[in-house]
Amino acid sequence: MENNTAIIAGKFKILIILAIVAALSLGVNRYNGKQVSLNLDGEIIQVVSYSSTVDDFIKTEEIKIKEGTFINVPLDRKLENDIEIIIKNPKPYTLDVGGILLESLSVNNTVKEVLQDFKIELGEKDYTFPELSSTIAPNSTIQLFQVKEVIETEDAIIPFESQITKNRNIEAGVINVIQEGKDGLRRSHIQKEYVNGVLTSSVIVKDEIVSEPVTHIVEKGDRDFIVTSRGQTRYKTAITMEATAYDLSFASTGKRPGDRYYGITASGTQARPGAVAVDPRVIPLGTKLYIQSLDGTKDYGFAIAEDTGGAIKGNRIDLFFQSNAQCKTFGRRNVKVYILK
Repeated sequence: MENNTAIIAGKFKILIILAIVAALSLGVNRYNGKQVSLNLDGEIIQVVSYSSTVDDFIKTEEIKIKEGTFINVPLDRKLENDIEIIIKNPKPYTLDVGGILLESLSVNNTVKEVLQDFKIELGEKDYTFPELSSTIAPNSTIQLFQVKEVIETEDAIIPFESQITKNRNIEAGVINVIQEGKDGLRRSHIQKEYVNGVLTSSVIVKDEIVSEPVTHIVEKGDRDFIVTSRGQTRYKTAITMEATAYDLSFASTGKRPGDRYYGITASGTQARPGAVAVDPRVIPLGTKLYIQSLDGTKDYGFAIAEDTGGAIKGNRIDLFFQSNAQCKTFGRRNVKVYILK
């Protein structure tokens, strides 16, 4: 009986020793575990880990690491108690620049940081929607408004004015240009604002006259009379014409004495000095004229448009002379024909 009691007591001691060893072992293991604060894409988890390095910890916790993932500590760093491990996996974002869409990944979640990942440098007046300080969710679209301000110049013509003065010392129909007109130039300096290449505002900041217009000045003859052997003779208008000469010879008229209508004009009058042939479309038959020489020779003088001729078209006039010798002397020359009142 005593022997059995001794055996039981011995076994009990062994169990106590094993329990103490197990408890000590558990305490040692709990002592070797590290307290880790894991921030995974914004979600914070407290973990007790027995891993030796950060890399081991990530593998043990089966955390998937993508290309471009941000980890705040080196992978080969020893795992220490109370260590904070921040892991940010890249998320997709869209950048809209005036309708042009760009896609990119970023581990950040503020507009400013995401734009930096897009390699976008903002100009002084550029702005975004949402604002730079805004926090955005993955798959969000950021609108970028690129503002460009430029000063452009635009030229505009200032039309010249015309001034006409009448001069009684110059015959009617004569026009003298006293001063040639010239357009002026106005230059506007315009501040234009473009947002994503689209013009949004335009303001004139400076307006200047580069050159003033020059008035076109014309002197118009207002004298309606000429001075002849009969004194002052009033006229309606004056025409410079090419003049030739004809007489009653066969060479001039195609008729001989005795032929029907020999020596008779188209008006039915007797051919004579002062009766001239014209184109009736230019000068109607029966019009009273004064024919002035332009070469300093004697004027043909007063005449009446009474005849026509096959070769007399437009601004041409045929003057009747008494003899063929006079016709040859006159030849062909320019004259001024005054249509009298």
